[in-house]
This record gives sequence, structure tokens and C-alpha cells, in this order.
Amino acid sequence: MPLYEYRCLNCKAAFEVLQNLGQTAAGLACPECGEKQVEKQFSTFASTGNSTSSASFGAGCGGGSGFS
Repeated sequence: MPLYEYRCLNCKAAFEVLQNLGQTAAGLACPECGEKQVEKQFSTFASTGNSTSSASFGAGCGGGSGFS
């Protein structure tokens, strides 16, 4: 079950919700102010493992970037 990030349109608080794939924001309310007008945020994710791609995430964190 994926973790989605939402932002309240009233107080601008950000919060996370575990939801099934394809589930909408219907029925959600901001935990800070109770507002039901929230929007899903697009966020990046981190991945670990080996990659041969030069555009892999984490290349600057010991992933062979060439920096000492």
C-alpha cells in the first residue's frame, strides 16, 4: 500500500496517508485544521540498489560520482 503526501489548501499543512492505488482524496481531512480541501502532492522517492545508469538517483552519495 503506497504512502501519499497531501497538502491542506486552508492551512498549508502537509501530511501523509496510506492509501490503495488509485484511491482519491475523497473523505480525507487535514489533521491540523480539519479542512476537507486537500491536494495530492507529487514527490520524489529514494531507491537503493545497483544501477548502471548514469542518471541514477544517489550518484552523489557514494554512487561513483568521482567526488572525494
